[in-house]
Amino acid sequence: MTNTGLRISHLRNAFAGPVTLDVSEATCAAITGPSGSGKSLLLRMVADLDPNYGEVWLDGKSRGTMPAPEWRRHAIYLSAESGWWSDMVGDHFASDERQAAAELAQRLSIRTSAMDAPITQLSTGEKQRLALIRALVKSPRVLLLDEATAALDPASVERVETLLSEFMSRGRAIVLVTHDPEQAERMGTRRYHMNSGRLVPA
Repeated sequence: MTNTGLRISHLRNAFAGPVTLDVSEATCAAITGPSGSGKSLLLRMVADLDPNYGEVWLDGKSRGTMPAPEWRRHAIYLSAESGWWSDMVGDHFASDERQAAAELAQRLSIRTSAMDAPITQLSTGEKQRLALIRALVKSPRVLLLDEATAALDPASVERVETLLSEFMSRGRAIVLVTHDPEQAERMGTRRYHMNSGRLVPA
């Protein structure tokens, strides 16, 4: 068993799997497949948000040995539609995260005022990029990304992919679900296809 990165063994529930997958540090597993094939469900099972059976390890440590909130700080899941639990953007960042978040927002061409805006004033693309920033400033070991750039224009997609490549270069891992085969080709260190709950190399 690899001692670094994410390892998934026979992960399954009634609707998907079993899935066995190794995502070493500094790599991205890009997963494509039709809608309803189980891609999002797989990410949610890895994050332990949906009922599942099987084993998951991170850097050699079993998921089962960690409280769920701790696991989800190390392996952060971003859904296709970002969740916000407060009315204001700034409430979602700790005080010691604000500077790093503002710098990342600038790199992603997000307007400066967005960091102090109500969530209701954000565009879909701004919410998607800010949700990614919210995850990155927590320095997780793994990002579980579900259509992380679906709402973005090509220039914004390029900026996001640059940040994700830098994230991987620091020894982090990504599992990326995407409907864009070209993005899978660009980002995927290894590429997979999912259909009817089964994952196979692409």
